[in-house]
Amino acid sequence: MPETTPEIVDSHCHLDFDALKDELPEVVARARAAGVTRMVTICTRLRNADSVRGIAEAHAPVFWAAGTHPMSAAEEPLASVEALEALARHPKFVGIGETGLDYHYTADSKAIQQDSLRLHIEAARRTGLPLIIHARDADEDMARILAEEHRAGAYACVMHCFSSGRGLAEAALDLGFYLSMSGIAAFPKSQELRDIFAAAPVDRILLETDSPYLAPPPHRGKRNEPAYTAHTARVGAEVYGLSYEAFARQTSANFDRLFWKAAAWAKAA
Repeated sequence: MPETTPEIVDSHCHLDFDALKDELPEVVARARAAGVTRMVTICTRLRNADSVRGIAEAHAPVFWAAGTHPMSAAEEPLASVEALEALARHPKFVGIGETGLDYHYTADSKAIQQDSLRLHIEAARRTGLPLIIHARDADEDMARILAEEHRAGAYACVMHCFSSGRGLAEAALDLGFYLSMSGIAAFPKSQELRDIFAAAPVDRILLETDSPYLAPPPHRGKRNEPAYTAHTARVGAEVYGLSYEAFARQTSANFDRLFWKAAAWAKAA
């Protein structure tokens, strides 16, 4: 990687998914060439934790997190707080989730989704690791549960791939949480979302791809990968009126603050 390439972080990707897993060395190499020096790969079903952990162990820039995705909550065993705590003992395990609420296709399982979410929140409290939230078409319940649980005991959180309404953004920010900017924010028709980000403090913004999904322009409609974080970062810099270098530094510092365990690992390496 050229010394002049600003370092950025892909805070949320899925390197174990079929679209990426068969060429991981090349994917990681392209990411590093684009300035993406760290990636967090997310396990969405706990039965896949061993394979996701193996990816983090095999690739120095990769960290991992695990939880039960809300769309899978009804078909997977309910996660236990103790199981999540056990996973968190791994040195490169840096976050709890993704978890959350998704009523777009799976509203019929909203009760079990809410139970699962609350268990993951308790695991985040106990471990001190950030909660990674997926929210779709569930803004009111999401804001309510996050606030109720925060009153019961503080925890840290990122609203991953944020694309919800202004009300949920403000509710999350009021709790001290972070918003993560994905390729959706770079889509031409996403001006309303960019306006929501522009109103948020820049020290509460992360970058991500959610790859292999949601590739930003000029790769929209194709497979996404961590290297494309750079395209979203350029749009983010424009949203905040910053140079690319300044936005890269800020979002990397934000990542280090929230994902403190990844930051500690990097310092020790």
